[in-house]
Amino acid sequence: MKILIVNKYDKEGGAAIAAYRLHKSLLEVGVQSSMLVQKKITDDYTVVGSVTIKQKLISAINYHVDQLPVFFYKNKSADLFSPSWFSFGDILKQINAIQPDIVHLHWICKGMLTIEDLAKIKVPIVWTLHDSWAFTGGCHIIRSCDKYLNVCEACPELMSNKPKDLSKKVFERKRKAYSKINKMTVVTVSKWLESCARNSTLLKDKEIITIPNCINTTAYKPLDKLLAKSILNINKSKKVILFGAMSAVDDKNKGYSELLEAINKLKLKTDEVELIVFGSAQPKKPPPLKYKVSFLGRFFDDISLQIIYSAADVMVVPSRQESFGQTASESMSCGTPVVAFGTSGLVDIVEHKVNGYLAKPYDTIDLANGIEWVLGHVNYKELAENAREKVVRKFDSKIVSDAYVSLYQSMLSNN
Repeated sequence: MKILIVNKYDKEGGAAIAAYRLHKSLLEVGVQSSMLVQKKITDDYTVVGSVTIKQKLISAINYHVDQLPVFFYKNKSADLFSPSWFSFGDILKQINAIQPDIVHLHWICKGMLTIEDLAKIKVPIVWTLHDSWAFTGGCHIIRSCDKYLNVCEACPELMSNKPKDLSKKVFERKRKAYSKINKMTVVTVSKWLESCARNSTLLKDKEIITIPNCINTTAYKPLDKLLAKSILNINKSKKVILFGAMSAVDDKNKGYSELLEAINKLKLKTDEVELIVFGSAQPKKPPPLKYKVSFLGRFFDDISLQIIYSAADVMVVPSRQESFGQTASESMSCGTPVVAFGTSGLVDIVEHKVNGYLAKPYDTIDLANGIEWVLGHVNYKELAENAREKVVRKFDSKIVSDAYVSLYQSMLSNN
């Protein structure tokens, strides 16, 4: 069984990390897996990236060319909007030249593949969705917009009031391209995302199943908390609140402002608590907090993240919307309970008052209550053990890779 994992990057962003972890776990169970990316960051020989000068040049400019139609919408939000109308076609040629049994798509925007390219892939497709882009007119985060249930037009993301705007054009291109794909199974990484996809106009007629993101629970396992704090030069007597994401401070969806509000509402003494932030460097303007805060910057290796998660007493994931919530599963795998808003994919990971706390969506008072509830829990050790047990039972690499192998075999059998 020859599987080709396709993603824009191999180690840049949550989708890339999830795709790469799956690729490695498939190799471990004996599947002939390879990974094709447009921008290769690792030196892993099982990952194929841009090689020629032409390919590297294409990789550098594709995103900017693909964004040209978006530039006409001067008032659009800061969130990514992907028309996927342009690529030089090298990735499609590579996919078909490799001749896999199944092409497993993940995150394919920023000029990697056009929407029309999908119908030109010659073998069955598995497409794992890591956001909402596949069933919208171009946005990756749907927020409160439900136009994808019928037709995208007059897009609030673009700040457009025109029915025949870019979102409508992208939506119709997707409708046409998807109608030409006969053998495609859509995989969502959470039940919430599955519900969105099933109710969407574009994907409601496709086969849709849920398989979560995987994690190597051997690499992400609890370390001695005092030792981890010592390595990071954290006062061992302090309770550590952890927050982290890519662009943790700048990405409004990750909930940094809500986090600061909640922490300022804590009733704990100022010398009892320290906030640790990873995924962003120290901002120019210090956050208005009554507690000490340290910014660790970005990390790409599992060992550093394992130490950081183990040093924390609670992980806060205040995202407004998450297709899955990878930092939550990583933290819990290291035995650190999670506090999050009870919304989107996070409810598949965090169980309220079992392995963490699910606050009322976007209520920063309840978020603060959750942080205090975890830090002051009379049986914190049980919370930590429950967190670890949930991840080992549901999201371990072997369990997830076995689910995908079963899917691949079923598709090949039917084919």
